[in-house]
Amino acid sequence: MRKLILTILGVLLIIASFFFAYKLIESKNKVKPVPQKVVKTVFVDTVKNSIIPIIIPANGNLTAKRRVELYAEVQGIFTPGSTLFKAGQTYRQGQTLIRIDASEYYASVQSAKSNLYNSIAAIMADLRLDFPEVFPKWQAYLNGFDLNRTTPKLPSMASEKENYFITGRGIVSNYYNVKNLEQRLSKYTISAPFDGILTEALVTEGSLIRSGQKLGEFIDPSVYEMEVAISKSFANLLKVGEKVELNNLDGTETFTGIVSRVNGSIDATTQTITVFIEVKSELLKEGMYLEARLDAKQEENAIEINRNLLLDTNQIFVVRDGVLDVVDVKPVYFSDTKVVLKDVPNGAIILSRSVPGAYAGMLVKIFEDKPNKASN
Repeated sequence: MRKLILTILGVLLIIASFFFAYKLIESKNKVKPVPQKVVKTVFVDTVKNSIIPIIIPANGNLTAKRRVELYAEVQGIFTPGSTLFKAGQTYRQGQTLIRIDASEYYASVQSAKSNLYNSIAAIMADLRLDFPEVFPKWQAYLNGFDLNRTTPKLPSMASEKENYFITGRGIVSNYYNVKNLEQRLSKYTISAPFDGILTEALVTEGSLIRSGQKLGEFIDPSVYEMEVAISKSFANLLKVGEKVELNNLDGTETFTGIVSRVNGSIDATTQTITVFIEVKSELLKEGMYLEARLDAKQEENAIEINRNLLLDTNQIFVVRDGVLDVVDVKPVYFSDTKVVLKDVPNGAIILSRSVPGAYAGMLVKIFEDKPNKASN
């Protein structure tokens, strides 16, 4: 019985092995499905070379073209005036900005002027006897001498004898000493050099002002300048007097400026050149941030595309008979998002949008925008 059971198990094992081998052979002979070729739909444009303006974007803050930092050259008490010395206060040209108490110094100036007058009066008798020909002009000088006005200029010396006589009496040295005192006296009053506005006030009426102390800042709000840095490659293209379009960050306001100055040297660190743009408008304020668009030049026979369409090998994709191919191009200018290209054949069909995983030889289909049918 045991031999019979073992024989039957052996036969069953052999039959099972035959069936298993047959299944393996059949699985190898099955036809594998052919994967379908994926044809991507692409967006394209037809190349039409034209004149492309090279516009250089730049930005910066406005600063007043005419500005004065006010400093004290003398010491004294800031005396109140008719107009408060406060930021935002406007002044006309010649109007007093700051007046420092100069009563003590004014007395010393008047004393020196009086000494000069007395020195000239003391030599008049000698002039009448020794130099009768020059006596009238010195007499006229004394008659026109006013202690409450600026000291007039001394009469010119007609001869060496007269010069020696006048100089020997110390009159010339006294005169220049008086003029020096008068010049310093004028520093006790600071006047507006032009029509403008006070943008910074660091002192108040009644405070003690020291020599060398900064008092504030005064600007002309009618004309502003914006300093921008551009690449050295455009240094020879920008000309003084060229118009520049400016706009604020929101794009709600547009201004027109002109290139007022171009720096003659290039920054060795950044390899850029500084350009100053002058702009006038009642809407502008100092410190305002603006964006500028400078017209550098016109590039002929060129096109402008998105930067992501340009390959690292200076090539772009074109579509030929439903297949992607590449052509060599010459980039001439890069902006933040665009690139200007030359040597692109007219009429070539190029990609207008990037295709992920694109390669030369890839099958593509051009997207056709079909008009929607009107529903009844």
